[in-house]
Amino acid sequence: MYNILLFTDSGVDDSLALMYALLHPELNVVGVVTGYGNITKEQAINNTAYLLQLGEREDIPIIAGASGPLSGELATFYPEIHGPDGLGPIRPPEDLGEVEVYDIDKILEIVNQHPENLVIVGVGRQTELAIPFILYGEEAFKTVSAVYIMGGAFLVPGNVTAEAEANFYADPIAANQVLEKARNVFLHPLNITNKAIIPPAVIDYLAQNSQTPFKDLIKPVYDYYFEAYKKNVPGIQGAPLHDVITLSALVNKNLVKYLPRRVTVELFGGARGKSMADFRPKPEQEPEDQLDWIGMEADIPAFIEDFTLVFMGDTESKN
Repeated sequence: MYNILLFTDSGVDDSLALMYALLHPELNVVGVVTGYGNITKEQAINNTAYLLQLGEREDIPIIAGASGPLSGELATFYPEIHGPDGLGPIRPPEDLGEVEVYDIDKILEIVNQHPENLVIVGVGRQTELAIPFILYGEEAFKTVSAVYIMGGAFLVPGNVTAEAEANFYADPIAANQVLEKARNVFLHPLNITNKAIIPPAVIDYLAQNSQTPFKDLIKPVYDYYFEAYKKNVPGIQGAPLHDVITLSALVNKNLVKYLPRRVTVELFGGARGKSMADFRPKPEQEPEDQLDWIGMEADIPAFIEDFTLVFMGDTESKN
């Protein structure tokens, strides 16, 4: 069983990642930090509260993240990809009742409650992950077992610019801070997440047969996302679930093959948000505690099977 503190911005794939985490029998969500990204912070909080209510997990604390990047720039949102509220065509109920939302200090409280037994999973912008280092110093996450991140693109095209992936591009200062200061970081870049495509036939099957409280959401949110991808990537055969495979890699240790390298992020200019590492046959030697684990290959059929079983509610097959 993994205790996880999930950092998310509650767009389509982020929301599916939260559903996956709530459904998986080997994951215990101890908190959700939610801020700007694909939608505003306020919309992200509403989506998180809605999904926790559907999953009957209102005991999980919601922590309000940032409204924009560390640079102070205005955030850019993507309703054409994730829908006006981040859940494709779905709009959460306007009256969710009283939703308690904690401030950023709750992050450190949760970290301290689970010494050596907590994994941080960041599938949104890196702003909220960087803030504890700014507030509490380099030792903020010293007792965290590992940090699993969706972000970056190495030797492959970006998805916001020619070289930059969206999470790193939106706040490169934060992304670089996290990669420089966090330890035992496992990165899941576009190299593997672009291939994490769930076929529409699987989604149709789940829409008919899922035994989970999210059954009625799976198909409409996926279909909206898939239609957006068809416009941006002509000929694509399904929608890639970038954030879900990051969680799947945590509980399925043979799913992703990693390469240890020190990763930095370009902060400014035309290469802003570009993730960089030394891929030469003999890279420069770096201190071991500065190395990050870059996901370079993934077993996509195994990921599809895992996704299907979890969203079917077939927990017995996972135990």
